[in-house]
Amino acid sequence: MGGLEKKKYERGSATNYITRNRARKKLQLSLPDFRRLCILKGIYPHEPKHKKKVNKGSTAPRTFYLLKDIKFLLHEPIVNKFREYKVFVRKLRKAYGKSEWSTVDRLKDNKPSYKLDHIVKERYPTFVDALRDLDDALSMCFLFSTFPRTGKCHVQTIQLCRRLAVEFMNYVIASRSLRKVFLSIKGIYYQAEVLGQPVTWITPYTFAHDHPTDVDYRVMATFTEFYTTLLGFVNFRLYQSLNLVYPPKVRPPPALGRHRAGQSLKLSALSASLARVLAPAHEDEVEMDEFPVEGETAEQMDARKQEQEALEKHKKLFEGLRFFLNREVPREPLAFIIRCFGGQVSWDKSLCIGATYDVTDHSITHHIVDRPRVEPQVVGRYYLQPQWVFDSVNAKLCLPVADYFPGVLLPPHLSPFVTEQEGDYVPPEKLKLLAMQRGENPDDESEEEDEEEEEEEDDDKEEEEDESEKEEEMKLKKMEEQKAQSNKALSVKVTAGKVRLEDKQRLEQEQQSEEKRLAIMMMKKREKYLYKKIMFGKKRKVREANKLAAKRKAHDTAVKEEKKKSKKARRA
Repeated sequence: MGGLEKKKYERGSATNYITRNRARKKLQLSLPDFRRLCILKGIYPHEPKHKKKVNKGSTAPRTFYLLKDIKFLLHEPIVNKFREYKVFVRKLRKAYGKSEWSTVDRLKDNKPSYKLDHIVKERYPTFVDALRDLDDALSMCFLFSTFPRTGKCHVQTIQLCRRLAVEFMNYVIASRSLRKVFLSIKGIYYQAEVLGQPVTWITPYTFAHDHPTDVDYRVMATFTEFYTTLLGFVNFRLYQSLNLVYPPKVRPPPALGRHRAGQSLKLSALSASLARVLAPAHEDEVEMDEFPVEGETAEQMDARKQEQEALEKHKKLFEGLRFFLNREVPREPLAFIIRCFGGQVSWDKSLCIGATYDVTDHSITHHIVDRPRVEPQVVGRYYLQPQWVFDSVNAKLCLPVADYFPGVLLPPHLSPFVTEQEGDYVPPEKLKLLAMQRGENPDDESEEEDEEEEEEEDDDKEEEEDESEKEEEMKLKKMEEQKAQSNKALSVKVTAGKVRLEDKQRLEQEQQSEEKRLAIMMMKKREKYLYKKIMFGKKRKVREANKLAAKRKAHDTAVKEEKKKSKKARRA
């Protein structure tokens, strides 16, 4: 039959995608500008399902974008700003070449600029959407805030990131929304619950930076440009929700002579409370009536109530405690964590601004140090290593201080982001922690176990001596019996049979296993393949758990043997 000839690659998936070069020509942008625009608008390359069809039969490696995304970029007002900036740079270069300094000044005054407010509103229609996407923004801002003043990044960007990071930390302190903290090789991981949304970010350690050469800082700076705008809006809304003044101000006003510098330094110290728009009126606490949610049982309601009480208790973990930080410990993370849980913290005045009390204050309860010995020591004050603060926050209780004294070998720092499932290996330290959370005292049990082990060792020695004597006696008796039996004739006896009782539980297990075997046999080929994969995964998990348990057992036995040797050496 007649009809129009169907041409190849003019319908279907081939028309849904566009190559990067074609997209650039369509938008009339250079590659750096196109990349920058895509980052700001949140448009990324796509991998087509049938790459050869989309590539019109070619197998050459190409980057593809969705055509609808590129059409969406055509009407973006920032594209015009990019073009205006190109014209500005060309004019400025020409004015510099002709030494027209008045033209240079005029051009610099009229330098084209753009705002990203409309893009933030477009990408995040609701505030909850912005909070869900805050993890990367916070991590990038905290990273840039630690950069040195080199040519890799603008100084204004570093200062802006530092200001926004300090503002967010002050909000977390004011709302007491910090939940978890973990010290890793990469940096310090934090997790806060902001308006019901978990927000996790990483802060690098304050070491000297060695900028790697294989990192494109221009791409990172483009991301940071968008993230700083987003974080500024988020901080403003969060401060409003707590009735706090924005930009933030500390409650005790600084000296009038250096108002701006004093404010920023005192905010970064994280030791002062924030000023509120209206002072909160002190009212009697009224217990609210609680009504069950539709479909919620009484048990679920009680569990929710207990969880809420535990959360409130966790928020007041360090309330009433006064900490002093020695100069060798990391000041900012410790001050941030202690203040998040209601504790008071101070440090040496020469170290940083914002110290609230001196080392000689008798009301200090915990002195955080990171050196093997501290002299002289004040009576009635705990001298602890910094890990105690982090482990106590993750355990949701103040841990025993004996394991964290200066010079003591510290217990392992467990990650709060790991949740063990059934069949997983659980380290003994985690089991001990869970027992402490239940209200049990595992230290007494461990002491009893050590005493029992020592008693068993003594008993074993005595038993070995007794056994050696008994073995000799038994050998002699056997020899005498053999002689006596050889002399006597063999006696033949007939004994009555015994009734063997059937084990019902074992029979039931056998029946269940047989039913399971038959059910596997009746499975389809695809279902059987999936079942075997699941079972293989479970067995591998068990093998790994057993392997870790065996490693731990070997380590514990080696440690015990070393202790025994040291004890013997002391006795000798």
